[in-house]
Amino acid sequence: MTGKVINIVSAQQAGDCVLHLVFDDGTAQDVDFKPFLTHSSHPDIRSFLDPARFAGFRIEYGELVWGDYELCFPIEDLYKNRIVNHASIEKAA
Repeated sequence: MTGKVINIVSAQQAGDCVLHLVFDDGTAQDVDFKPFLTHSSHPDIRSFLDPARFAGFRIEYGELVWGDYELCFPIEDLYKNRIVNHASIEKAA
């Protein structure tokens, strides 16, 4: 990203916990959320492993969200396809 504001214009489910995201600059990513959700120690986040709950995503103001922002990710992380769980970072340190 070059400091320009990037928005998500399309999101389609492409697997159990995979979304195909298209950004307004034409970039597209298949983002797999399963590793992030599986490694989370928080039960509210892990609840999105339920297929029906995961499928409840929407695009709001160019961002990908679930519920009342119960789950959301920084656009830059989605754009670069690098969803990182902080527990994974701590284990690596």
